[in-house]
Amino acid sequence: MPTQSGSVSLNDIDSNDLLNRAIEDYYEEIVAAAGRRSRSSATAFDIVHDLYLKLAAQPGALRDKRSIKAYLCRAAMNLGIDRFRRDRFEARLFSGSDYEACGVAAEDTAPDRGLEIEARLAVLREAISELPARRRAAFVLHRLHQLSPDEIAVRLQISRNMVDRHLRRALAHCLERLMSVEKELSVWSWSR
Repeated sequence: MPTQSGSVSLNDIDSNDLLNRAIEDYYEEIVAAAGRRSRSSATAFDIVHDLYLKLAAQPGALRDKRSIKAYLCRAAMNLGIDRFRRDRFEARLFSGSDYEACGVAAEDTAPDRGLEIEARLAVLREAISELPARRRAAFVLHRLHQLSPDEIAVRLQISRNMVDRHLRRALAHCLERLMSVEKELSVWSWSR
């Protein structure tokens, strides 16, 4: 973003306003950088849109960059490479026909397998409900809501070390309960 003498400094500009101005000023260059790996201009526009959304979710991401234009172009190229790799992977993954898919044998066709899984889930639910409130909250936030330990510490207003301790103890408790059920299930399946 060119600045002239007497203009507003980067430190005085709001993070979102800085991002908006940078995207407007360098849009063509960013699209060109994104389009180097893509096969269509529509994909390049999508990549720039994705870049904008990622940066908008990270206030201050552009704040300390020496060259905002170079940063945005490099980020667009990286997103373009990621998109190219993902598209290539998905093309290989879904390249088979329905006929080929029917020829793949199921890993486990035992009819009681679903019942065993439901039994394990019930034990896991019970084990989680037995945890103390803070430990249960930390465990659920981490495992079900995919929050990082730092985010959990802020949300529960406890230290990061305490979050780690809660997660270790919760996991140990759940594993202990599941292992006891595994022993019962293995004895039950062998006794049939």
